[in-house]
Amino acid sequence: MSDTVPALDAFIAGLPKAELHVHHVGSASPRIVAELAARHPDSKVPSDPAALAEYFSFRDFAHFIEVYLSVVDLIRDAEDVRLLTYEVARDMVRQNIRYAELTVTPYSSVRRGIPDRAFVEAIEDARTAAEKELGIVLRWCFDIPGEAGLASAEETARIATELRPEGLVSFGLGGPEIGVPRPQFKPYFDRARAAGLRSVPHAGETTGPQTIWDALNELGAERIGHGTSAAQDPRLLDHLAEHRIPLEVCPTSNIATRAVATLDEHPVQQMVAAGVLVTINSDDPPMFGTDLNSEYAVAARLLELDEAGVAALARNAVEASFLDASGKARLSAEIDAYLAGWQR
Repeated sequence: MSDTVPALDAFIAGLPKAELHVHHVGSASPRIVAELAARHPDSKVPSDPAALAEYFSFRDFAHFIEVYLSVVDLIRDAEDVRLLTYEVARDMVRQNIRYAELTVTPYSSVRRGIPDRAFVEAIEDARTAAEKELGIVLRWCFDIPGEAGLASAEETARIATELRPEGLVSFGLGGPEIGVPRPQFKPYFDRARAAGLRSVPHAGETTGPQTIWDALNELGAERIGHGTSAAQDPRLLDHLAEHRIPLEVCPTSNIATRAVATLDEHPVQQMVAAGVLVTINSDDPPMFGTDLNSEYAVAARLLELDEAGVAALARNAVEASFLDASGKARLSAEIDAYLAGWQR
């Protein structure tokens, strides 16, 4: 076993991957967060990278949101946005991530004074530069910060539909679930879907299965962010499996926010056993002391996967992505070729 685990880790490190559930600001590395904190010394975020590890130690989900928003507050102008976005892409490339759908919350930056058009232009400039210079394809999910209420939903829907950047593919809903029922956001998801955006709300991370049913029935969800509590409802698991509705599973995140008590109790085994299309993701990786490679290693242990099984997980993400057919075919073929070369 001691030889097998390092070999599997090496396989994962080189595996071409897609990531579907990863937050824009939440992907800021300690180096970038520290740089931004130094630029904005009135923030309570430490400017010492070593101190960030302690700062990113969360008591519960509410505390995570509090810390997350303090980092959001460091993004104060278009140059901050551009720098963050490009550096996130650079970190992804180091993990052999070929394609990523980043969850972006424009409302949080716009209400802090960044003009909406400047924000959109900054992420688009970084996206096109990253694809040209780094070879990674980025797409956006604009999400509603649920804790900010319906005003944030209105503004997010407006920016998404009126300023729609070329890289925007989907519309989401994040933030706390407790006390933030999904059905109230239906009109905004209806508008986004009518404009051709795909529906990918968070649901069932810190609440029960009914939140997931609400996301499906009221918001037209085509993928579910987290969906941790789906395992509590066999009928829901059957529905997700039958309709091939993917779950964006983020194991380490669920432990860090106390949504799940321990990794060994994580319901991903039940999801897979029920035939649900499971994708593995990192959510807010530096904040949780992880990255996508580490999440694949966690999943491999929990699901008892070998290299072929891990490659199948990577293909799940491609299937569940909003890449076009030719893009999916290219990335799937790259995964298959990598596995074949490893097995020779």
